[in-house]
Amino acid sequence: MKAKREHSSSTQPKSQKIRSSNPSQNLATRHRNNLQKEIRWLLEEKYRGKRTTETEKDIARFKKGEHIDYVIGFVNFLGCKIDLSQRPFIPRPETEFWVEKAIQEITRRKRSARASLIRCLDIFAGSGCIGIGILKRIPYASVDFAEKEKKFLKQIEISAKRNNIERKRYRLIQSDIFSSVKGKYDYILANPPYVAEARKKKMQKSVLENEPLQAVFGGKDGLAYIKRFLREAKNYLKKDGKIYMEFDAPQKREIEKLLKKCGYQNFEISKDQYGKWRYVKIYGRVIELGR
Repeated sequence: MKAKREHSSSTQPKSQKIRSSNPSQNLATRHRNNLQKEIRWLLEEKYRGKRTTETEKDIARFKKGEHIDYVIGFVNFLGCKIDLSQRPFIPRPETEFWVEKAIQEITRRKRSARASLIRCLDIFAGSGCIGIGILKRIPYASVDFAEKEKKFLKQIEISAKRNNIERKRYRLIQSDIFSSVKGKYDYILANPPYVAEARKKKMQKSVLENEPLQAVFGGKDGLAYIKRFLREAKNYLKKDGKIYMEFDAPQKREIEKLLKKCGYQNFEISKDQYGKWRYVKIYGRVIELGR
């Protein structure tokens, strides 16, 4: 089995400091090593280790600054190949972590439930990695993908076909958050744009130059889309349903305040595999607060 490669944009444990009288030389060495590592990954994933004319063209694209995952053309996510030909936001390991937790819960729920089908909504769908992971792993689930950008809906359909997902098991909905969504769901899973504009200078150059920024930034404080989502989500959730939502670690306290303000009294905030506050699980019962 191939070793799993961590996404280059993910939060990684800090490596040990290398003591040297020439820090710039160490930095250059690490850069070369990382470059060669990514090229080896490209060769293995896309070309099975063979160097061809097309391989050299891809290596040139990567060296010019194009993100390695776009050059390869797909990423692995929960055992699925998520196509990136339309250049959606690239799925992260942090997201994969909590989606795996959601899948485990859905599986446990089915064993004790009478319902024959679990209805899920993947909102802010982007690449569709969340919903496709669920469809691949849970045969009794159906998924509605809600996404504002038409080209990313096309992207989701490409990935669904690539992973042999039956067309009747999912729907594609062009929607600005909930604007075109109808009905109620057992599970709503959301990875909204949540990076604060103030953090732009700290973002990796590869993200700023390659990925769709509308899927990254969530306004001045990063909470613009989250506020809209939380205000409306309860109207689309079944009585015993659950919401999973990803957010940025520094937003934890504000997320707790927003949840209570919107009437969500029963929720659980958890950390990702790197020890960072990353997602919230919200339980269906909502207390209607006075206006």
